[in-house]
Formats: sequence, C-alpha cells, structure tokens
Amino acid sequence: MSSTFLYGANIAANGIRQHYLRYGGTSGERGARAAVIVIPGITSPAVTWGFVGEVFGASFDTYVIDVRGRGLSEASPALDYSLDAQADDVVALAAALGLERFALVGHSMGARIAARAALRSPRGLDSVVLVDPPVSGPGRRDYPGKLPWYVDSMALARKGTDAEGMRAFCPTWTDEELRLRAEWLHTCDERAVLASYEGFHTDDFHADAAQLNVPSLLITAERGDVVRDEDVAELQQATPAMQHVRVPDAGHMIPWDNAAGFYAAFGTFLGAPLEQQSLTAAAL
Repeated sequence: MSSTFLYGANIAANGIRQHYLRYGGTSGERGARAAVIVIPGITSPAVTWGFVGEVFGASFDTYVIDVRGRGLSEASPALDYSLDAQADDVVALAAALGLERFALVGHSMGARIAARAALRSPRGLDSVVLVDPPVSGPGRRDYPGKLPWYVDSMALARKGTDAEGMRAFCPTWTDEELRLRAEWLHTCDERAVLASYEGFHTDDFHADAAQLNVPSLLITAERGDVVRDEDVAELQQATPAMQHVRVPDAGHMIPWDNAAGFYAAFGTFLGAPLEQQSLTAAAL
C-alpha cells in the first residue's frame, strides 16, 4: 500500500505545545468514521508508533501523539507530569483539532491516560481501547517492568548510542526498530518517565476503568505478566460491557511481537477492520 502518513504538527492545547503525527485524513469512507487518537506508552515517542499509524490511517483519520515530556511535545522542569495532566492534554488536543467524533487507543501508560481522559466525558468521545494497561496501583502487585530498565536505557540514549546499544534492552526487536529507539529515546524526559512510573503504583487504574461510560475494548498480551486472567475478570466484572481479546505469541509490546494479531484483535470495534499491508518501496 502507499503510505498513509500526512504530516507532523504542533498545536497549543491545555497550555502546552503538543506534537502529533497524522495519518489517513478524512477522504473517502474515513470521513464517516470516528477519528482515532493513539496514545503510546511511557518511553515511546509518536514516531516509534508510526508503523501502527500507517495501518490505522488506511481506515481512519489517525493522530499519534507525543505525550508531554516525550518526543517533540513540551518538556520542562516545571511541567506537571501527572496522569491528570496527561489526560487533560488528550481532551484539549481533541477539542483543539475540532474532532467531532473520536476514539482513544492507548497502550500501556497510554491506556491509563485514555481511561482517565474518558472520565472527563469529552464531547465526541465514541469509544476507548485499552492495550495491555498496567493494572498496578494502591494495594496491588507492582508493575513487572523495573525502573532501572528505563533509566539505564535513557541514559545510554542521551549519551548517543546505536541499534546495538539498544539490543541489550530490547533483544527481540528488529534492527530497524532498534535504530528508531536509539534515535528517539533521548527525547523522553527522565522526570516525566519517573513521574509516570510512580503513578503506575499510586494511581488507581481499576477505579478509572470501572467508570467508563463509552464502549470499551481491552486488548492484552499472552506473555509479559502485565494483565493476568484474574485482572481481566475483575475489570470485566466492574465493567460488564468491556470486550476483551488476548493476543497470542505477544509480550507487552504487542504490535512489535505480533502485529497481525494486534490488528486482528480490534475486529470491527472501531467501525472498520484494520488490515496490515506492506508499504511499497516508493512509500518507504
């Protein structure tokens, strides 16, 4: 297929500069569907989710965002990196873009942001997809990812490293994926990452998920121990309408491990299926 990438841009929303990458646009059938805002995880700038944006863009007007303190969005020592601030960013971004209808698709930290943003009942929110959200929180087991993994890899990236330097942290990733991470990881503000990681253990994701009042889909990884079967059962008991799909042969970074399974897990939940296709040489 041809690339669905349109452009990258910055917008002033919620008092900060927010950067996003846009895919697809509103031509054809996409214009009749809700737009999609993709919210990446704790150390994932938007560009590292570009390959996902390409697929979403074939069916939806898609915006992959840089969460504050990551990528090209605003970062500073004085910036609030709390979950509430991140959720308010998403709501303000959708309003500033003038999106009449939209869905939130959040991965890991992004899923927690999506759930908290949904509690604001923003105008136009159609649905929420929570992809392998950390279910840690007050009185619960710790998040399985350990803080030194993030801190050490970011420190290496700030010094300057290459794909081989990243391989020790992400041994199953392809050379292309490792090069991209080595190039962009330095844009993740350590203060933002530390605040979000602390929030994994102090913010109550289960309470947020239980209050969802729009259609919701939970997508989890077969491996990685982030969301166990008993966690799924608890979430669905609190929100009986929540759908769930477990993606086989995948760890926490689901689209990296099993892209086809990741896209298939959405089914027609967003209004149209996602189909993974190879980009033509001219589009690369």
